[in-house]
Amino acid sequence: MVLSFFSLFSIIAENGPRLLVEAEQAKVFSHRGGNVTLPCKFYRDPTALGSGTHKIRIKWTKLTSDYLKEVDVFVSMGYHKKTYGGYQGRVFLKGGSDNDASLVITDLTLEDYGRYKCEVIEGLEDDTAVVALDLQGVVFPYFPRLGRYNLNFHEAQQACLDQDAAIASFDQLYDAWRGGLDWCNAGWLSDGSVQYPITKPREPCGGQNTVPGVRNYGFWDKDKSRYDVFCFTSNFNGRFYYLIHPTKLTYDEAVQACLNDGAQIAKVGQIFAAWKLLGYDRCDAGWLADGSVRYPISRPRRRCSPTEAAVRFVGFPDKKHKLYGVYCFSAYN
Repeated sequence: MVLSFFSLFSIIAENGPRLLVEAEQAKVFSHRGGNVTLPCKFYRDPTALGSGTHKIRIKWTKLTSDYLKEVDVFVSMGYHKKTYGGYQGRVFLKGGSDNDASLVITDLTLEDYGRYKCEVIEGLEDDTAVVALDLQGVVFPYFPRLGRYNLNFHEAQQACLDQDAAIASFDQLYDAWRGGLDWCNAGWLSDGSVQYPITKPREPCGGQNTVPGVRNYGFWDKDKSRYDVFCFTSNFNGRFYYLIHPTKLTYDEAVQACLNDGAQIAKVGQIFAAWKLLGYDRCDAGWLADGSVRYPISRPRRRCSPTEAAVRFVGFPDKKHKLYGVYCFSAYN
């Protein structure tokens, strides 16, 4: 139920604030490539001395995962508007009414995920509201050809980017754990912590008699400490497919075969997105861009993945001598 203007201000103390900012929803959902509106409205007390004599300033910032700083997104004051960083050309005020400070973000990226603060300032009065933007997607654990526990925090961030993904947040990992993700190796998260999700407690993973949950190793040195990483990816704008080819291929031949087909060899994030979001199912092991060989099973069956739906991991075979199929990705223009 939306309160009337006077109902809103009846709950404010006589000498309390004369400006109130509200978000109708605490969390909104979308996906990569989509558009979203972050709701924010402000209410002014018309009886306040000087009300309406100051220009309204609306400022949107993004809160970092560790809450240590804020990233500027958009500022508006009268006819003057400014957009910052990667948001340029993608954000504007909805402006549905005189008191509407809602922000529209178009062509969403993985990095847009997170919490945003709406701040409205009029003279000496100001108030804020926070809205969380959640993206539909999938979390997956990742380690490179070098093996497990080989990535510092900065390398972990880059590893996810290289696989068409972003380093996952704790909230994303927690949601994945609730959805059944079980992984016994610790990985970096976006706030600099190291954690791992356990749904089936067992001896090597914290103990057989422990309760299920997200195990927390705490915060470690981002330059010197080395772990795996949890990545997050979402919908993609393109076609993911297994290339039908008359012969099995070495890694270099696989890369070339995709190029010959007008595509590129697929990335790990793309196979996980196709599997989780599109239900892609293929019982053929194929090369991916990082040199790993995997295959996605959404319908468990004998000889493929008998007990669970999963992206099966074959390993990092010898690129020159081992022969497999290949998964390709063709982006839509």
